[in-house]
Amino acid sequence: MKPDRMRRVDEALRKVLGDVLQHEMKDPRIGFATITGVRTSSDLSHATVLVSVLPTPDAPEPEDTIAGLRSASGFLQRRIGHELGLKNTPVLRFELDETIDRAMRIQELLDDPPPPAVASSEDDGPDGPTPPDDPTTTGGASA
Repeated sequence: MKPDRMRRVDEALRKVLGDVLQHEMKDPRIGFATITGVRTSSDLSHATVLVSVLPTPDAPEPEDTIAGLRSASGFLQRRIGHELGLKNTPVLRFELDETIDRAMRIQELLDDPPPPAVASSEDDGPDGPTPPDDPTTTGGASA
Protein backbone atom coordinates (compact mmCIF):
# COMPACT_ATOMS: atom_id res chain seq x y z
CA MET A 1 0.00 0.00 0.00
CA LYS A 2 1.24 3.49 -0.76
CA PRO A 3 2.69 5.45 2.19
CA ASP A 4 0.33 8.39 1.57
CA ARG A 5 -2.73 6.15 1.80
CA MET A 6 -1.35 4.50 4.97
CA ARG A 7 -0.94 7.92 6.53
CA ARG A 8 -4.53 8.86 5.63
CA VAL A 9 -5.88 5.57 7.03
CA ASP A 10 -3.87 6.05 10.26
CA GLU A 11 -5.23 9.58 10.63
CA ALA A 12 -8.81 8.47 9.93
CA LEU A 13 -8.52 5.71 12.53
CA ARG A 14 -7.11 8.18 15.06
CA LYS A 15 -9.99 10.61 14.44
CA VAL A 16 -12.72 7.96 14.73
CA LEU A 17 -11.20 6.45 17.87
CA GLY A 18 -10.77 9.90 19.43
CA ASP A 19 -14.38 10.85 18.72
CA VAL A 20 -15.72 7.57 20.10
CA LEU A 21 -13.49 7.85 23.16
CA GLN A 22 -14.66 11.39 23.84
CA HIS A 23 -18.39 10.98 23.19
CA GLU A 24 -19.41 7.34 23.54
CA MET A 25 -17.18 5.52 26.05
CA LYS A 26 -18.73 5.08 29.48
CA ASP A 27 -16.18 2.72 31.09
CA PRO A 28 -15.08 4.19 34.46
CA ARG A 29 -11.61 2.68 34.00
CA ILE A 30 -10.95 5.03 31.11
CA GLY A 31 -9.65 8.31 32.47
CA PHE A 32 -8.75 11.46 30.55
CA ALA A 33 -7.14 9.75 27.57
CA THR A 34 -6.08 11.02 24.17
CA ILE A 35 -5.33 8.99 21.06
CA THR A 36 -1.92 10.34 20.08
CA GLY A 37 -1.21 8.13 17.11
CA VAL A 38 -2.09 5.04 15.12
CA ARG A 39 0.28 2.78 13.19
CA THR A 40 -1.31 0.21 10.93
CA SER A 41 0.36 -2.78 9.34
CA SER A 42 0.83 -2.67 5.58
CA ASP A 43 -2.05 -5.09 5.02
CA LEU A 44 -4.33 -3.22 7.48
CA SER A 45 -4.80 -6.37 9.57
CA HIS A 46 -3.42 -4.82 12.77
CA ALA A 47 -3.26 -1.32 14.22
CA THR A 48 -1.24 -0.13 17.19
CA VAL A 49 -3.04 2.69 18.95
CA LEU A 50 -0.90 5.01 21.07
CA VAL A 51 -2.77 6.46 24.05
CA SER A 52 -1.68 9.27 26.33
CA VAL A 53 -3.35 9.49 29.74
CA LEU A 54 -3.40 12.70 31.74
CA PRO A 55 -2.62 11.85 35.36
CA THR A 56 -4.96 13.47 37.85
CA PRO A 57 -5.50 12.65 41.55
CA ASP A 58 -8.96 11.16 41.06
CA ALA A 59 -8.33 9.50 37.67
CA PRO A 60 -7.68 5.80 37.24
CA GLU A 61 -4.14 4.59 36.67
CA PRO A 62 -2.91 4.68 33.03
CA GLU A 63 -2.72 0.87 33.02
CA ASP A 64 -6.42 0.74 33.99
CA THR A 65 -7.25 3.02 31.07
CA ILE A 66 -5.38 0.73 28.67
CA ALA A 67 -7.19 -2.29 30.16
CA GLY A 68 -10.54 -0.54 29.66
CA LEU A 69 -9.70 0.23 26.04
CA ARG A 70 -8.58 -3.35 25.42
CA SER A 71 -11.86 -4.67 26.81
CA ALA A 72 -13.76 -2.29 24.50
CA SER A 73 -11.70 -3.17 21.41
CA GLY A 74 -14.56 -5.13 19.79
CA PHE A 75 -16.90 -2.17 20.15
CA LEU A 76 -14.22 0.18 18.82
CA GLN A 77 -13.50 -2.07 15.82
CA ARG A 78 -17.21 -2.15 14.93
CA ARG A 79 -17.35 1.64 15.10
CA ILE A 80 -14.29 1.91 12.84
CA GLY A 81 -15.85 -0.50 10.35
CA HIS A 82 -19.11 1.44 10.36
CA GLU A 83 -17.49 4.89 10.09
CA LEU A 84 -14.76 4.14 7.55
CA GLY A 85 -16.26 1.31 5.55
CA LEU A 86 -12.99 -0.60 5.36
CA LYS A 87 -13.12 -4.05 3.79
CA ASN A 88 -11.23 -5.49 6.76
CA THR A 89 -11.17 -3.71 10.08
CA PRO A 90 -7.75 -3.91 11.78
CA VAL A 91 -7.33 -5.68 15.09
CA LEU A 92 -6.57 -2.95 17.63
CA ARG A 93 -3.66 -3.11 20.06
CA PHE A 94 -3.49 -0.34 22.66
CA GLU A 95 -0.20 0.92 24.07
CA LEU A 96 0.60 3.66 26.53
CA ASP A 97 2.35 6.54 24.78
CA GLU A 98 5.20 7.64 27.03
CA THR A 99 6.39 10.43 24.72
CA ILE A 100 4.93 13.21 26.85
CA ASP A 101 6.43 11.77 30.05
CA ARG A 102 9.86 11.53 28.42
CA ALA A 103 9.59 15.08 27.08
CA MET A 104 8.65 16.40 30.52
CA ARG A 105 11.62 14.55 32.08
CA ILE A 106 14.00 16.02 29.49
CA GLN A 107 12.56 19.49 30.13
CA GLU A 108 13.10 19.04 33.88
CA LEU A 109 16.72 18.09 33.25
CA LEU A 110 17.21 21.10 31.01
CA ASP A 111 15.59 23.45 33.51
CA ASP A 112 17.49 22.09 36.52
CA PRO A 113 20.55 20.11 35.41
CA PRO A 114 22.26 17.86 37.91
CA PRO A 115 25.55 19.15 39.38
CA PRO A 116 28.64 18.35 37.30
CA ALA A 117 30.51 15.21 38.23
CA VAL A 118 33.73 15.78 40.12
CA ALA A 119 36.71 13.72 38.94
CA SER A 120 37.99 11.39 41.60
CA SER A 121 41.60 11.53 42.73
CA GLU A 122 42.11 7.93 41.57
CA ASP A 123 42.06 9.14 37.96
CA ASP A 124 44.86 11.63 38.59
CA GLY A 125 48.54 10.78 38.33
CA PRO A 126 50.97 10.99 41.27
CA ASP A 127 51.59 14.69 40.52
CA GLY A 128 47.89 15.60 40.27
CA PRO A 129 45.79 15.95 37.12
CA THR A 130 47.71 15.97 33.86
CA PRO A 131 47.11 19.16 31.83
CA PRO A 132 45.59 18.51 28.39
CA ASP A 133 48.43 20.24 26.50
CA ASP A 134 51.22 18.17 28.14
CA PRO A 135 53.30 16.64 25.30
CA THR A 136 53.90 13.48 27.32
CA THR A 137 50.24 12.58 27.10
CA THR A 138 49.84 13.16 23.37
CA GLY A 139 52.64 10.87 22.30
CA GLY A 140 54.36 13.64 20.32
CA ALA A 141 58.04 14.53 20.48
CA SER A 142 59.15 17.69 22.29
CA ALA A 143 61.15 20.34 20.43
